[in-house]
Amino acid sequence: MADELLFNPRTYDPAHFDPETRRLLRATVDWFENRGKRRIIEDYRTRAWLGDFLAFAAEEKLFATFLTPAGEGAGDQRWDTARIAALNEILGFYGLDYWYAWQVTILGLGPVWQSGNDAARARAAQLLAEGEVFAFGLSEKSHGADIYSTDMLLEPDGEGGFRATGSKYYIGNGNAAGLVSVFGRRTDVEGPDGYVFFAADSRHSSYQLVKNVVDSSKFVSEFRLEGYPVAPEDVLHTGRAAFDAALNTVNVGKFNLCTASIGICEHAMYEAVTHAANRVLYGRPVTAFPHVRRELADAYVRLVGMKLFSDRAVDYFRTAGPDDRRYLLFNPMTKMKVTTEGEKVIDLMWDVIAAKGFEKDNYFAQAAVEIRGLPKLEGTVHVNLALILKFMRNHLLEPVDYPAVPTRLDAADDAFLFRQGPARGLGSVRFHDWRPAFDAYDRLHNVARFREQADALCEFVRTAAPDEAQSRDLDLLLAVGQLFALVVHAQLVLEQAALTGLDEDVLDELFAVLVRDFSAHAVELHGKDSATEDQQSWALGAVRRPVVDEARSARVWTRVEALSGAYEMRP
Repeated sequence: MADELLFNPRTYDPAHFDPETRRLLRATVDWFENRGKRRIIEDYRTRAWLGDFLAFAAEEKLFATFLTPAGEGAGDQRWDTARIAALNEILGFYGLDYWYAWQVTILGLGPVWQSGNDAARARAAQLLAEGEVFAFGLSEKSHGADIYSTDMLLEPDGEGGFRATGSKYYIGNGNAAGLVSVFGRRTDVEGPDGYVFFAADSRHSSYQLVKNVVDSSKFVSEFRLEGYPVAPEDVLHTGRAAFDAALNTVNVGKFNLCTASIGICEHAMYEAVTHAANRVLYGRPVTAFPHVRRELADAYVRLVGMKLFSDRAVDYFRTAGPDDRRYLLFNPMTKMKVTTEGEKVIDLMWDVIAAKGFEKDNYFAQAAVEIRGLPKLEGTVHVNLALILKFMRNHLLEPVDYPAVPTRLDAADDAFLFRQGPARGLGSVRFHDWRPAFDAYDRLHNVARFREQADALCEFVRTAAPDEAQSRDLDLLLAVGQLFALVVHAQLVLEQAALTGLDEDVLDELFAVLVRDFSAHAVELHGKDSATEDQQSWALGAVRRPVVDEARSARVWTRVEALSGAYEMRP
């Protein structure tokens, strides 16, 4: 039977979208399927530039349709996070190089769509219509994305514009972007008032492409500007607004990493289960061994959890507004938690298929490399965990009432993402009560057991939270952050399960995994150098054993086993 929870190109029909979105998503799948597995793997191996894919996208106006906000273009063009997420998953499924060109185009557009510069916005819409890609010129070689320390200097030219000189490093699409959103600072203004975001063209003679800094089809460039002329109509933001545009762009862009990770894991899972089910050792199929079944089942339910969380997070993105900024927690969660879950999924499958995972004719070898990159892009896991911690007390202990958020698959423009406002005030963000999501499934043994752990974490925050000295110990705080992240992850998984009617066997099996994860992070906290006796005692007290149900596990295994042969990419 075909598994309705995983993306399968053979059966994919996104009928929940409008006709043009449905057509474009299906056309993208068909383009890759017609290209074939051998060609895609060869392009990956030879580091070929993505010219053919970008030509297809230009012909179909794929990027223009999905990445032009309503009012900036025409027809079905809008910025719709639900369909953007769907395309992320497809591009991840076939290869992260394709997704990366799309992702950095999204980042490059962020400062433009947030800008009040009408001329720049019209230029961006026209470039998208012409099939151009974009780039986000923020990070620099000496200090990464530390925007307080930018060495891109803009000297006033006496005519209302500037001459820009400096280097940018690790900039995707820097070799081909029709517009590069570049962050710098004025030489004549001190402090935050001197920040500037401006639009540059990679084809200009004062734009010097230095190199691709990675050995990949992804062109992650180093470029240098030497006296680049910045006219007034090229300026996107100045002062504090430029700083906010940088952070808010990353808020928009880093969400995309979760669904790319999902696509990678789905493709790899079809290969892994098919191989294991057809491999015979000691006279038995590999999938007859109990440890293999456990690893593949764990990988499957973790992947389902990734999808449930990400789909539900879309709803909060699309419902966001000045008085509802819950997305600011769920966003780093998708970037940090979902992508690290993706690494676990790949590792579990790789333990099963072993040497097969290195073979050059498989997608899996590519997936095993690419899945590592996503937790490390748009801020490290540590950076995003530290961000998540800012919301812990309000989320766990201080809920407020919000109207229920429905599933958001409507054909609407997510305009608020480009008017998020100042990138501060995270401590004032409030959340709805997380407990009702658990109450709805308290009949499931492992949901109830995880609820015990979540309640214990609330007690930890009330009575044993890190003191002032420990608050400077990031190693200890990150262990606490992992525990909190699990509660948030579980909450949105349960909300989405209720909205979609998820099979309760799958859900309870997933929560068996989450109970083990919480226990493992509690033990990690127990061992931290600076953990107090109270914290150590709490940590061991929070350890739980999942409820074992062999019949439930067998039913879930039947779903996993059915993935064998369910999809294989045409040669």
